[in-house]
Amino acid sequence: MRLRHKPWAKDKLSEYPQYVIHEPEQNREKWHEVFEVDQPLHIEIGTGKGRFITEMAKANPNVNYIGIELQQSVIVSALDLIIEAELPNCKLMNVNADELEKYFAPGEVNRVYLNFSDPWPKTRHEKRRLTFKSFLSVYEKILVPKGEIHFKTDNQGLFEYSLMSFSQYGLLLKFLSLDLHNSDFEGNIMTEYEEKFSSKGNRIYRCEVQYQN
Repeated sequence: MRLRHKPWAKDKLSEYPQYVIHEPEQNREKWHEVFEVDQPLHIEIGTGKGRFITEMAKANPNVNYIGIELQQSVIVSALDLIIEAELPNCKLMNVNADELEKYFAPGEVNRVYLNFSDPWPKTRHEKRRLTFKSFLSVYEKILVPKGEIHFKTDNQGLFEYSLMSFSQYGLLLKFLSLDLHNSDFEGNIMTEYEEKFSSKGNRIYRCEVQYQN
């Protein structure tokens, strides 16, 4: 799907510093000061148009959320949702997930969400997958001890690859569903892609894994 360019997105993002963190590296080790309340911090990598992260923030006011998205023309839609809902526990970062250690100190994050990440199906692009071992190493560094990754996708190949990657890294599998929407899992909040794919009959895969250190 071709991304529609929004030349005004950059200016709009700059107009809402209360929701969009423009120099996140300055908050490293100080994220507890950025939010109104010092409470657990969950991040979503590849937040897209923001449905998941904003609905999670509404449902869990006792958790702080940061949605990370590289594309300005996409993240501006997430900003609209936060503005409308006036969510003090939800912020956005328009940055590349490759540099998470620049923005978060060891143990600053309690949970990482990976929802419908780009599968990068070609073998030569394996290192770009957000469940590749180098990314798992970065998550481990910024997460608290026993921190978790919650992962959802409709791509069976990526899911199988990710389960293998998690296992080889030594992560503990806490939850697994091979057909989330036909399971007894409660409290699922859908992303835009999830709604689109499931409406076409695609099976949704989900797992929760935990670091052992």
